Amino acid sequence: MALNLQNTLVVGISATALFDLSEADKLYKKEYALHPDKAIEVYRAYMLKNEEVTLDKGVGFPLIKALLNLNRFQKKDETPLVEVVVMSRNSPDTGVRVLNTIREIDLNITRSAFTAGESSADYLEAFNVDLFLRTNEVDAQVVIDNRVCASAVLSVSPEYKCDISDEQVRIAFDGDAVLFDEESEIVYKEKGIEAFHENEKNAQNTPMKEGPFASFLKKLASLQERLPMKMEFSPVRIALVTARNAPSDIRVIKTLRHWGVYVDEAFFLGGIEKSKILQAFRAHIFFDDQDVHLENSSLVVPCGKVLYPSECKLNN
Repeated sequence: MALNLQNTLVVGISATALFDLSEADKLYKKEYALHPDKAIEVYRAYMLKNEEVTLDKGVGFPLIKALLNLNRFQKKDETPLVEVVVMSRNSPDTGVRVLNTIREIDLNITRSAFTAGESSADYLEAFNVDLFLRTNEVDAQVVIDNRVCASAVLSVSPEYKCDISDEQVRIAFDGDAVLFDEESEIVYKEKGIEAFHENEKNAQNTPMKEGPFASFLKKLASLQERLPMKMEFSPVRIALVTARNAPSDIRVIKTLRHWGVYVDEAFFLGGIEKSKILQAFRAHIFFDDQDVHLENSSLVVPCGKVLYPSECKLNN
């Protein structure tokens, strides 16, 4: 009988987001610029030569480690709370170093997909993935456009070093164009802040439509129900960190209530810098759609950029 992962949070992550493969990537790009027809062979030779060398942790590693640690609460005869799938553009041959590292550091990941340069986005539904984390914008855009699951592009500043405990998963979300759809954000962009506030005030009892990360948030809420501790004692803590402020705040709270979702903390900043809030919250990851917020935030916590659908007005 096939494994039923309906009640399991499934995260797909690229090898380059889970581990630091920057040295190999630089080698490939350098060789490709000089000898495009030989770049793959040079990369392959490098990976095979170093396949017993343990890779350093990547920007997504702290989140994955904390999520997998939730399986300590798995009850007998139940499916895992969290499953992680490594989805890589490496070939199976060059992917051995990734697999060796997973075993060496005793990371409980048993599923993988190595596609030898092809996009792994086509296989997300087959693996029941709820969240797809990559360092490659092309793959993430395909996922967003096809609305397969939540997806974000991870990047990290060289100054940032994560020291967050894996005893509690701490995830922070922006609101508009992330948890919620982009309609309200478009009102702000096209008509200004006063029209935005007026629109949100008038529609405060009308729930916003779901954004690209709504389903992931709901899956997190379902995951919380499987945990032995609830509310402030839960091993999963969720925060909303948004540039909204009064009078556009109440609609957010009522929308989440309509969805049946509980968030532990909500910050309505009204233009205040988000990075200090995120640093105080000690997020394992923060999801936002705007570079202006991600630039400073990525200096203090791991961040994932949520891309707009290709047809979205916010791309203009």
